[in-house]
Amino acid sequence: MSRAWYGQARSLSYVMPRGRNIDSPTPYLMNLVVRLATGLEKLAIAERQRAIDFFLSRQQPDGGFCGRAGGSDLYYTAFALRGLAILGCEDEPMQKRTAEYLRGQLQQSVSVIDLISLVFAAKFLETWCAESVFADVAKGWPNSVADLFETFRRPDGGYAKTAEGRASSTYQTFLIALAYELLELPLPTPSNAAEFLLGQQRDDGGFVEIGVMRRSGTNPTAAAIGGLLVLEPQVSRPLLSEKLSESVTDFLLSNITDEGGLRANTQIPIADLLSTYTGLQTVRDVGAWSEIDRVAALAFVEPLQQASGGYLAAAWDEVEDVEYSFYGTALRGLLLSDE
Repeated sequence: MSRAWYGQARSLSYVMPRGRNIDSPTPYLMNLVVRLATGLEKLAIAERQRAIDFFLSRQQPDGGFCGRAGGSDLYYTAFALRGLAILGCEDEPMQKRTAEYLRGQLQQSVSVIDLISLVFAAKFLETWCAESVFADVAKGWPNSVADLFETFRRPDGGYAKTAEGRASSTYQTFLIALAYELLELPLPTPSNAAEFLLGQQRDDGGFVEIGVMRRSGTNPTAAAIGGLLVLEPQVSRPLLSEKLSESVTDFLLSNITDEGGLRANTQIPIADLLSTYTGLQTVRDVGAWSEIDRVAALAFVEPLQQASGGYLAAAWDEVEDVEYSFYGTALRGLLLSDE
């Protein structure tokens, strides 16, 4: 990823996938890439390369990337691509091998979370290096994907984790809204989805994953706010009121531990990278970034990076992996960003 790429990234035309109207809002995930990449530019080249080398070490012969269990996996491939993109990796052979792996997966029957990961990974490659994964698929493929997503939609406007599940999931609703955006398709009844997400907030200011829950969590709160930000342009009205933003900020700040990171919920005493990244990203999104002690947060994340360049999930972890290495890398980019 060259300096020229960063210059393009800051222009309006950068993350407009082919066919997207220039007046359309920039996709949420692509905005994050720009922000995180800008922060990571401040790291020494050798330090960025160490993290790049870790991600590259997880690429498999078929072009996909593996998790802790080994073997290529769409979920981890999407995380690896995001990590390599924000770090500035310009490995063209890696990109082409990954594109071939993703094309092969188009012919497979995969779970909905893998399908979402496939959309994420393919669109990242398309934007990042103009390597189209979907060029040879049937013209109506995005609509077929959307039809499948709709089998997960429930009467309350949210989306369940499984086709058989009765309860809508905050996280699944967020992911499917992101996938629709990347596929350049409007989410059906976005107002209903927004109302579902708003209804997941509890008295403590945070949000829950499933409606029957009463105790909020850091990650469902991040998913809810992210989903509302994705849906705002489609409903043509603000979804994050000042009161909502303040209550979310108070909830997330209450989950910061003495380590400088965030815990998943009030029942867990130890901070982890996933909760810290999603929580701090959300604090920034609701306009309370000045409330964060970035020095303390960096002091939490930096010791979790291993000699390999990868990251552990938390102090209790023993093995670095692609997903948490993305969170560690992204967190450093967020904390180093001037935005």
